[in-house]
Amino acid sequence: MAEFMELEGQDGVRMAWNVIPGTKQEASNCVVPVSAVYTPIKPFPNMPVLPYAPLRCRNCRSVLNPFSIVDFAAKIWICPFCFQRNHFPPHYASISDENLPAELFPQYTTIEYQSPGEASTIPPVFMFVVDTSIIEEEMAFLKSALSQAIGLLPDNSLVGLISFGTLVHVHELGFGTIPKTYVFKGSKDVSKEQLLEQMNFFLIKPKPPTGVIAGARDGLSSESIARFLLPASDCEFALNSILEELQKDPWPTPVDQRASRCSGTALSIAASLLGACVPGSGARILAFIGGPSTEGPGAIVSKNLSDPIRSHKDLDKDSALHYHKAVKFYEALAKQLVHQGHVLDLFACALDQVGVAELKVAVEKTGGLVVLAESFGHSVFKDSLRRVFRSEDKDLGLSSNGIFEINCSKDIKVQGILGPCASLEKKGPLCSDTIVGQGSTSAWKMCGLDQATSLCLIFEIVKKEIPDATLQSSNNQFYFQFLTYYQHSTAEMRLRVTSLSRRWVAGPGSIQDLIAGFDQEAAAVVMARLVSFKMEIEAEFDPIRWLDKALIHMCSRFGDYQKDSPSSFSLSPRFSIFPQFLFHLRRSQFVQVFNNSPDETAYFRMILNRENVANSVVMIQPSLISYSFQSAPEPALLDVAAIAADRILLLDSYFTIVIFHGSTIAQWRKAGYHNQPEHQAFAQLLQAPRDDADAIINERFPVPRLVICDQHGSQNLGNYFKVEVGVGVGC
Repeated sequence: MAEFMELEGQDGVRMAWNVIPGTKQEASNCVVPVSAVYTPIKPFPNMPVLPYAPLRCRNCRSVLNPFSIVDFAAKIWICPFCFQRNHFPPHYASISDENLPAELFPQYTTIEYQSPGEASTIPPVFMFVVDTSIIEEEMAFLKSALSQAIGLLPDNSLVGLISFGTLVHVHELGFGTIPKTYVFKGSKDVSKEQLLEQMNFFLIKPKPPTGVIAGARDGLSSESIARFLLPASDCEFALNSILEELQKDPWPTPVDQRASRCSGTALSIAASLLGACVPGSGARILAFIGGPSTEGPGAIVSKNLSDPIRSHKDLDKDSALHYHKAVKFYEALAKQLVHQGHVLDLFACALDQVGVAELKVAVEKTGGLVVLAESFGHSVFKDSLRRVFRSEDKDLGLSSNGIFEINCSKDIKVQGILGPCASLEKKGPLCSDTIVGQGSTSAWKMCGLDQATSLCLIFEIVKKEIPDATLQSSNNQFYFQFLTYYQHSTAEMRLRVTSLSRRWVAGPGSIQDLIAGFDQEAAAVVMARLVSFKMEIEAEFDPIRWLDKALIHMCSRFGDYQKDSPSSFSLSPRFSIFPQFLFHLRRSQFVQVFNNSPDETAYFRMILNRENVANSVVMIQPSLISYSFQSAPEPALLDVAAIAADRILLLDSYFTIVIFHGSTIAQWRKAGYHNQPEHQAFAQLLQAPRDDADAIINERFPVPRLVICDQHGSQNLGNYFKVEVGVGVGC
């Protein structure tokens, strides 16, 4: 596994098969598809950033890379993807074996280009969309968190504010004399034209012709835009004043009804306002929602409390009255946001469901962040919100306006991507007829991305016949190139290029080569994303049966055994943990929806679809570390047998971190032994898991929930720990 992590440390790529099956039939027999989990803007300290434009192939538009064949005498390079001969431009005239440009260095398979003068003139834009149909206590928590967030905003960033409950209030921050808002009815969908007309955008300049999108470049004056989007340094006082005066939605709610909440209308107005003011910029809508939408487009449930919110059973039976209509509305909103290049971030904090399952399409297609917590006062929400705006070493590295493209060898086609992106519908010879996720294209839009955003790329091998041994030995490489054009957090436009080469094998003697190149962790993550995707789009799909059949076929293909002798079965160490991963996957929250709401299931899958391999593996199979006086911290089996009176256990299930003290350790701690100078070793033992937990929390987004509990302790926290572990062992 170490060599695969080393490759990831160089290029940000983990492939399930690092030696690739060479034919369509061979690939089909391998069960796990040829695939890659790629982190497009993963930070690399030693990666060069070149201050000039890339040199592209004139045929396939791939970028010059270390796998290109170079004729230094003729000043020609041959593209490894389409074999086109390309001439070097004059400024490459001095290249030679001893004087290579950085893009031809063998170690620089991942490189970035920063074109001089290509920087966005529009600063970061944040539109806060705040739910006011919540109780007073939650309102106070939310206002406090927003005040802190506003203090962390970059001074030059543009800020806007919309609040909503029964009605939608668009706050005119530029009107400093008194608070001024434009009010829209929550039950009615407002078009962009109606919005601009009612908000008096065309008093200074005439309305643009019909069919023309109004924006800073065509029709709207900067003065009009500055009424609703102001630099944070100029409007911090006004924003804080509005937040202080912001009250719970005043419209009365009968005892037998839910609060009136028009989340869909508010988000639609926010999208239209940003589309009019800053089209094409990396603007973000930050939605803070504290309950289910009951009013207007995007409503997920009626106001009547006698009508329950949809469950998984309702979705399976197709009896959720509002679900399909709400999803259709948010699909249209997602299309609008992708067209504008804007991002929707969702902070959903309530004990009830808020509609994450319906909003999933809009958040995922725009590359938005999502946080689900029980309350606006919970540390999961407060710490996660601070992380969004933190500008220290552990910042998220938020970037925007990304376009992701793929080039690969002619015998490989792209089936699609599972992850936070939207298809740009760029059809071509690279596109497979089989579509997985965002498919039928070789280019994708990534409105928002950060340093941890990871895409799962699914490929198809199209070569049908096994080539002869001579050809196989002389030309046995498949090439891939991933191009990510994006706006860096410094506002510079950059192009990151990752070029890969993987050997392919075919024929009877290829199994050992395939085994040697199998990455069990990457394969488990690919299977997790695939099964989640299939569960959402295939009506009669049986995930347990599908996973079991996949494992059986894998074992029959790559296992060593004698017929009719079960005890003779063995797997190579390269495959030995894969069955264990699938064992945990079929019991995970991605597959087992019992006891989870549709919102929770959607949340878990959204996080899985954007995280890298290491974090995704922790979601599938929690890690358990044991601390004791007898040994250094060491991994422990996911079994209740790991619990002992003289041990401390640290359980990491990604969304929750549990520090569990054995009964003896808990008694010593309560007696205060760790405060006595002669028991420094005990104090260090107590502190070690807390330090490790803090290190995990500081690097992870969303921030996980931390639970500290004792064996036989109160509040059933010890039992909570057993449940977490029991999920893994089928207890």
